[in-house]
Amino acid sequence: MAIPIINGWRNYYPIAHEGLGSSYERIIINKLLLKLYKSYGYHSALESPCFGFTGISGINLVPLAQAGCEVYLEDHDPERIEMIKASWKKLKLNMEIRCNPGYRSLDYPDQALDFAFNFSAMWFVEDLAVFIAELCRVTREHILICVPNRSGIGYKGQLKGYSPDLYPQLRPNHIDPQSIIWYMQKAGWSLWKQDYIDCPPWPDIGMNKEDYLRSLSGRESNNDHTGIAAEKALSIMPYYLGQDPGFAARMLRFQALELLAPRCFKHIWAHHRYMLFAK
Repeated sequence: MAIPIINGWRNYYPIAHEGLGSSYERIIINKLLLKLYKSYGYHSALESPCFGFTGISGINLVPLAQAGCEVYLEDHDPERIEMIKASWKKLKLNMEIRCNPGYRSLDYPDQALDFAFNFSAMWFVEDLAVFIAELCRVTREHILICVPNRSGIGYKGQLKGYSPDLYPQLRPNHIDPQSIIWYMQKAGWSLWKQDYIDCPPWPDIGMNKEDYLRSLSGRESNNDHTGIAAEKALSIMPYYLGQDPGFAARMLRFQALELLAPRCFKHIWAHHRYMLFAK
């Protein structure tokens, strides 16, 4: 759930330190997105909302852009939009990003986009039924929705830090898989596949694993990243820039559970689950 990122997302931009958990998560998401891209050859892709609970926001679709896909993004925070633009400019990649305060409408023609996606972001839409109807309207081929694993031990533990008064922008009922499936099927889409994703050997603790180890040792957490030397920052950005070609392989050393763990184990351990829909 990583609730602190709601207030601390700015910290990931000056020094791109996402930590081991988000770095692994990002590579696993990349693998799934690229597998779909290679199978179906999308020409255009939308991520809306593009602010989810993972490190640097707005860069999940970078691998598709690098492969030649047109990328469109939507966010509800103007300040974050400018930071996302700067990230893409640094990568020398083109994309189009729009501000969408409530996600009640998507300003695209019918079936304008081949593929739509979001990651841990559905609880930011004001009206789940309206948003899903719009997502289905503008998408031509596939929709991939990833939500936190509400059956996971980590998610249940993180709920202790949640209340509607403290986090009014979060709507936990919007990440219920059965509700999402029902609305998607009502709009005429079929559930092709659902599975667990992001199943590393560490628990879903909602913070950088480095900070977690500091907390266990009694040392102060470093959530603002100011004490992290840039050369020691752990981020996917150098990998996207071609400066760290071994990054993906280093992250995939932790994927044994992702590949081999039985579904009953992932049910309580995986950090997220996904649903892939086709029209």
